[in-house]
This record gives sequence, structure tokens and C-alpha cells, in this order.
Amino acid sequence: MTFVFDPMPTPSLPVAGEDARFPVRRIFCVGRNYAAHAREMGKDPDRDPPFFFTKPADAIVEDKATVPYPPETANFHYEAELVVAIGTGGDNIAQGDALAHVYGYAVGNDLTRRDLQLEAREKGRPWDWGKAFDRSAPIAAIRKASDVGHLSKGSIKLSVNGEVKQDADLSELIWDVPEVISIISASIELKPGDLIMTGTPAGVGALAPGDICIVTIEGLGDLTTTIGPKA
Repeated sequence: MTFVFDPMPTPSLPVAGEDARFPVRRIFCVGRNYAAHAREMGKDPDRDPPFFFTKPADAIVEDKATVPYPPETANFHYEAELVVAIGTGGDNIAQGDALAHVYGYAVGNDLTRRDLQLEAREKGRPWDWGKAFDRSAPIAAIRKASDVGHLSKGSIKLSVNGEVKQDADLSELIWDVPEVISIISASIELKPGDLIMTGTPAGVGALAPGDICIVTIEGLGDLTTTIGPKA
């Protein structure tokens, strides 16, 4: 097969303890999955079905990368997140079977152009320009579930220049990992290489050029991102 130009390389992430890398297919993101964050965004937390948005796979940047302050925003935010890496695909996955589809977990940061997101929300438009821009998905190395187990509780924190901004526990997720996998797979067949960013706790806030942002999840380690000059 020939192409009219060379196809882009497959986006991928390192796997702790492995030479082989994890090829990334899609990134699904859960909106407002911590009650306190829902309230700080002006919404009531509830148990209505969750909603989702996506990021392109090539939005990934790895640990210790520098991300330029993105264009067209004056309100650039961090969002600490647990990332689930799917190793076995399927559709209509039962909650009781969901964890068998998980390859591993990683620390993520759902970078957001908040002003563009909120403008879109107010107009009933998609969130793509606020969420799915270049280099909007810093994610650390994946740690295999066979090594770290399945995370249902544990500290999730984010600091900016050494000051803690987000501090919560994974047990506070409104929709836990098996529920999220089951709900997504009822609508879209999950495939090996899919990632799920499971939502952020309260405490989101702005980043500026020169900031050093560190996300830490108990059992998974750190993700460090430096904010560079405006793109």
C-alpha cells in the first residue's frame, strides 16, 4: 500500500519495566466525575449517566515534557486525572468483567483552555477547542495492573511550583473504573490501545509560563509538566 504522504507515527506511551511501548488508539475523557469538582464548575453532582469527550491520540506528551502555553486562551488550566489503559477490547462489557480488560494505569493531566471550554458550554457547542488541542494530554508511563493492582482508592494530588492545588482520593469518583468501562462499551466498542481519563477532583486552576505542575497518584508515581512560553 502506498500513501500520498507518509502517515504519522503511532502515538504511544512507555510502559514501566518494559522495552515495548503501549500504542495509543483513542483517548476518552469523563466529564465532572468528582462531586466537589462538579460543584466548583457550577453543576450539581448526581448519578445521571456520565458524559464523555475525547482528545486525539497525538495530543499526548510524556513525563517531564515542556508544554508551550497554548494559543487563543487567557485561562489555561490543569486537571489531575487517573488514566486507564485498555488492553483487551470489547462491547457491552459487564461491570463485573471490566477490570479484566485493563492493561494498566497511569498519571495524567487533562490540560484545558477553560475560557474556550466555558464559552462553548454556554453556547451548547462541543468542547473540542477547549479540550482537544495540541499537547493537551500529558501522561506518564503506564504501570501494568499485574504489577500495581487495580486502583479504587488512594491519594491523587496536584501541585504547582510546590503548592498543592488538588488533593483528593480515587474513592471519591462518582463513576468508578468498572462502571465507566461498562458505560463506554455499551455505546462504542473499546479496542486495545484506548485510554480513559477518569475525571479530575476539585481545585482546578490556571497555569502560567514557567510553572512546574506535578500530578501524583498513590501507587503510580508522578507526572511532571513544565509550562513553556506562549506558542
